[in-house]
Amino acid sequence: MNRMRLIVVAVMLAALALAAFAAMRAYESLKPQSVSRIPTTAVKRGEVVFTITARGALQGGNTKVMTAPMTGNSQLVITQLSKSGDLVQEGDVVAQFDTTEESFKQREAQADLEEAEQQLEQSKNEVLAREEELTNELVQARSTVRLAELECRRNPLIAAIAAKQNDLDLEAARDRLQKLERDFEERKRAAKASIAIQEAARGKARMLADTAARNIAMMTLKAPMGGYVSVERNTNSNFFFPGMQFPLLQVGDIVRAGMGVVQIPDLKSWEITAQIDEQDRGHLALQQFADVRVAAVPDRKYKGTVKNLGGTTGPPWNRRFECRLSLDDPSAELRPGMSARVVVRTQSIPDALWIPAQALFESGARKFVYVRGANGGFTEKDVELVRRSESQVVLKGVEAGTLVALSNPSERSETKDTPKGAAGALTK
Repeated sequence: MNRMRLIVVAVMLAALALAAFAAMRAYESLKPQSVSRIPTTAVKRGEVVFTITARGALQGGNTKVMTAPMTGNSQLVITQLSKSGDLVQEGDVVAQFDTTEESFKQREAQADLEEAEQQLEQSKNEVLAREEELTNELVQARSTVRLAELECRRNPLIAAIAAKQNDLDLEAARDRLQKLERDFEERKRAAKASIAIQEAARGKARMLADTAARNIAMMTLKAPMGGYVSVERNTNSNFFFPGMQFPLLQVGDIVRAGMGVVQIPDLKSWEITAQIDEQDRGHLALQQFADVRVAAVPDRKYKGTVKNLGGTTGPPWNRRFECRLSLDDPSAELRPGMSARVVVRTQSIPDALWIPAQALFESGARKFVYVRGANGGFTEKDVELVRRSESQVVLKGVEAGTLVALSNPSERSETKDTPKGAAGALTK
C-alpha cells in the first residue's frame, strides 16, 4: 500500500514539473526579444592565410603516352588491350593491333625477295660466263694476230699476191684485237649491269619485307616502364555534341594512326589535376604551396606545389581551368585516379584585422559593418576592404575587439526585435 502511494506521489510531482516547464516556455515566448539576440563577433587581429580549395585526381607525372603506330594504314583495329588500373612491368604488352594486312604484305615481300635473290644469282652466273666468253675472244684475237705475223714472215718467199693477202690478214687481225681490247672493259660493265638491276630489285623486296616486319613489331605496344595503365578515350567518332564524354577504348575499336591509346604514368613523380573556378585564377601562381588530403589515405597530409595553370574551358556559367600540382612527398599507398582535396595557400597577411565574411555589408561601392554600441544598438561604420575569401574578410577602419553584427539588424522588425516602447536599435 505504501509502495502504491509513493508511485502516485512521484507521478504527481512529475506532472507538476512538466506543467511548470511548459508555463515557463510559454512565458518566454510571450516576452519581446531584444536586440541583444542579434549574433555578433569581435574584430580579430592576427595572421590571415587565404586559401583556394578544390577537388582533384592523382596521376603519375612524366606520363608516357603510347600511340597507334604510323604504319601507312589509315585505320587500325585493336585486338588486345590492358584495362585501366592494370599494373604492368617494363616490356609487358599493353595493346595489340590486327596484323593481318601487314602479315600478308610481309609474306608477299618475302616471296619477292627470294625470287630476286634467285634472279641475282642467275645474273651473276651469266656475267661470269660472259666474262669468260669475252676473255676467250680476246685470247683468240691475239692468237690470230700472232699467226698472221708468222705468215707475213714468208712473204719474201711467196708470190706478191699471196704476200699482199697476208699483209691484209695481219692488218685485219690487229684491228679486231684493238677493238676487242678497247671494248673489253665496257662489255664487262654492260654484262655486270644486269647484276645491278637484280641487286636493286632484291634491295626493294628486302626493304618491303623489313618494313612489314617493322610495322608488325610496332603494332604491338609494350610498356616503356613499370606502372599502372590508363586507357585513353575513343575520339575516333564522327558523332559529337557539346558536353559529350567519349567512352574508353576497348578491344574491337578502330583507331587512327598516331592516336593515343594508353598512358603509363611515372609513379616516381606524382601529380594532381584539379579543376578550379575561373574567378580564383588571379590568386594562383606557380610554385605556390598546397596541402593535399587523399581520400584513400585519410590519416596523412601531403605537400604539393603548383606546377602548371591551364586554359579556361566550360560554359559561361561554369568556367573553370585546369591546375596541375606536383606531389612533393608521395607514399607507396597512392594509386592513379585516387581523389584528393587540395588547399592552395595563395597569400598570407600578417597582423591583419579580419572578420567573418558575413559580417561585411555592401551598398553599391560602399562597404560597412554594424558596430554594437554600449546601449545594445548598432551603428553603421564604413570600412576599407583589403581582401576577402569565402569565409574571411581583411579590412581597415575598425579596432581589434570591436563587436560587429553577423546579420543585418535593420532587417528585423521593431515589434519582433525590440521591446515595446524601447528606443531604436539601429542608428546611422
